[in-house]
Order: sequence, then structure tokens, then C-alpha cells
Amino acid sequence: MPNYFYTAKSFDGQTKTGNIVAENSRQAAKLLKEEGLILIKAVLPEEKERNFFKFLVPQARASATEKILMARNMWIMTATGLSMVRIFDILSAQARTKNLRKALIDMKEKINKGKSLAEALGSYPNIFSELFLSMVKVGEESGTLEEVFKTLSLQLEKEHELKSKLQGAMIYPCIILVTMLSVAIIIMTMVLPQLDVFFSSFKTDLPFYTRFVIALGKFSQKQWPFLVAAPIVFALVFWKIAKTKKGKWAIDTVLLRLPFFSLLVKESNCAFLIRSLSSLIASGVPIVRSLEISRDVVGNFYFKKAVNSAVEKVKKGESLAVSLRDYKDIFPFGMIEMVEVGEETGKTSSILKTLAEFYEQEVVDASEKLSSAIEPVLIVVLGVAVGIFAFSIISPMYSVLGSIE
Repeated sequence: MPNYFYTAKSFDGQTKTGNIVAENSRQAAKLLKEEGLILIKAVLPEEKERNFFKFLVPQARASATEKILMARNMWIMTATGLSMVRIFDILSAQARTKNLRKALIDMKEKINKGKSLAEALGSYPNIFSELFLSMVKVGEESGTLEEVFKTLSLQLEKEHELKSKLQGAMIYPCIILVTMLSVAIIIMTMVLPQLDVFFSSFKTDLPFYTRFVIALGKFSQKQWPFLVAAPIVFALVFWKIAKTKKGKWAIDTVLLRLPFFSLLVKESNCAFLIRSLSSLIASGVPIVRSLEISRDVVGNFYFKKAVNSAVEKVKKGESLAVSLRDYKDIFPFGMIEMVEVGEETGKTSSILKTLAEFYEQEVVDASEKLSSAIEPVLIVVLGVAVGIFAFSIISPMYSVLGSIE
């Protein structure tokens, strides 16, 4: 029997790799499930070697805007009755990059040879997410591809809009912070050493705080490579730690306990989770599979843990609302109760969609408020820094000029 190299995830979200002997990938998935693992990918040794050389070749990728455009065009063209081969002809002609165009042409060829749309799209996981593929697969089986592409285009648009607004709210505070640091570097490396020469020429006693500021300037001028490298090294170390399970847990724990940030983290993760669940359930994806796919949409450790727990409880027959109740402290107030109402009325998908829209707007409002709160704090910090510098330099200058007179 073939010896597969597998990549799988445990129920707590940890990625594991190894080898397993099985007749096919389906049997490998079954064997790993018995060990408490969910199969992500299984490849034969020769396929693994071929995949190694793929790293040397630029992979086809698509930006969020390109994905939205593709989903929208596929919805419109499917509604008009165009064949999939013709649809991919048009999509490849619209592609902006050479690699994406090649990928779309390759998908068209696979469909032309008899492969399903989901199989063709699945060859390019860098372009189409698991959520996209699962919904397309269900759409093909149920004959509702038009509705699926409509739902997907809305899903991608809402996700992109929410992420853009979150990033936009942080732009102005970041500009102020970068300006502050740039001014500080110029003053410490260029202005302060010149002032030291000025004060030294008068051989006057300087106050402690002035000597400290000038010494800081001298150190910055001499050790500037260290000062440039230190933040980069710190950022790399932080990024490396954040990739570990314990590091991720620590960062997410802090974020959930910080004022202002806590509500933003809860509502943003909740919005992404609910939007994905709504789209998947509306497309006919089973609830357990919908939860498994949506688990990768949320970034917070505790939300992943909550979804993992929900997957196991739903498999045992519990409702979605009941399965999430143990983690009600991380979900916004009223969310679980609304899910319960949706399950009781048989309108889970529509209620989740309404909730997603509500929390998306709440996230936008919260991010704007956070941005508005950070801006005056940064301005005050900048003012205090300028004040300290001015007092440390101007005060002894008056003393020197007084001694000259």
C-alpha cells in the first residue's frame, strides 16, 4: 500500500505532519480521524518531490479585489447560461497577471477534460480557499451554482470591506507614530551632538536632565546601526513567537483583556465566523463541515478553540447554540441567543447573515472610536516629548546667555 506524507490538524488547532500507510487518501483521512486528527493534505513521496521544486517557480495568486471580480463575473455569466469553458476563457482574458492567466487557462483545460469545477479550482489553493471550494462543490451537486457564486461574491466583498475599514482606521495613528519616531531620530542623531559642541565651548555646568538628553544623542549617533537593527530583530522575534502555540495563546489572551481592544477582537472574529457560517449553510454545506471550514477564518486562539469544541458537540447531536454556550464569555452579548432562535425557527442562515451585518458595522464603529482615542494620546505624547526636549535645551541656553551678559 502507498505510504502517504500527510499534513493534518488536531482538534485544538495544532498542525502535525508525518507518514501513514493507506490504500488511498480517503482511508488515510479515516485512520487519522481515529487518532483525533483532521486530514488537510496527503501526498505520495514522488508528488512531495515535485512539490518541492514548485517553490522555485512563482505561484499563481490573486488579490482580494481580483477574487471578488472573478466571483461576481462567474455569478453573472452562470446566470446567462454560458458554459464553464467559455467562462474561464473570459476570466483568463481579464486576468491582470501572467501567472493568474496561466492558472485560469489550466483550470479551463481540466474542465474540458471532464473534471468537475470544484476539482479544477482545488488545484490552486493559493487562489481559492477551502470555503470557496466547499460551496462550489455543493453548488455543482445541487445545481445551484448561480446562487452559490452570488453568495460567494457577497461574502468576499463583505470580508474585504471589513478588513479595509479596519486597516483604514489605523492609518492616521500610524502616520503620527512614524512621524514622531522620524523626528526623534533626526533630533537625537543630528541636533543634540551639535548642541553638545555649543555648550562645551562655554564650559558651563549643565543640569542633569540636559546632560542626560545630550548623552542620549551621543549614544544614538555612535550606535545608530544597533538602534536600526534592534526594532527589526525585535519584530522578527515577536513574529516567530507569535507563530508558536504558546505565543499565539499569550498574545490572544492579552488582546482579550485589554480595554478597547477586547470588544474589537471579539466582534471582528465573531463577524468573520458568522459570515462564513451563514454563506456555507445557505449553500447547503452540512453544519459540521461548515464549522470545520469556518475555524480557519477566525484568527483568535480562543475562537478556534470554541469552534473545535462546537464541532465535537454538534457531531454528538447538540445544537449549535448549546455547543457554543461554554464559550459565551468570548462571544458578544446576545449572539448565542439569536443563534438559538434561528435554529428553533429553521432560519439559521438568514439570522446569521443579519448578525454578521450587525457585527460588521459594530466593528467599523469600534475601530473608528479606537482610532479617535489613539490620536489625541499620540499627540499628547508628542507634545510632552517636545516639551521635555525644549525645557532641557532652552533652559541652559538662557543660563549661558545670562553668564555672557
